[in-house]
Amino acid sequence: MGRLSLLFACLLMISALSLVTARFQSRQLFVQADRLEDKARELDTDWRRLQLERAELARNARIDGAARQELEMVTATPDRTLYIKGQAPAAPAARGEDQP
Repeated sequence: MGRLSLLFACLLMISALSLVTARFQSRQLFVQADRLEDKARELDTDWRRLQLERAELARNARIDGAARQELEMVTATPDRTLYIKGQAPAAPAARGEDQP
């Protein structure tokens, strides 16, 4: 009878340790899953931002390409820029003053 009680006590201890270990691992996996979900949300946000940036760059590139090909436009450089020197026009007369 004593050996049987000792055997059951050992089995109970092993079962209890197994339960504690399983719960600890479950908590660790839950924390890891939560961190991975946060990372997935962050990556999804980054992906959407990059998609918007790509669309914006593609639109600008398309406009630039059309300007260069269809309109034969080129980038302005300082040696191709013309500066006109002169006097600024006089300010127009204010309304309500004597007008001829």
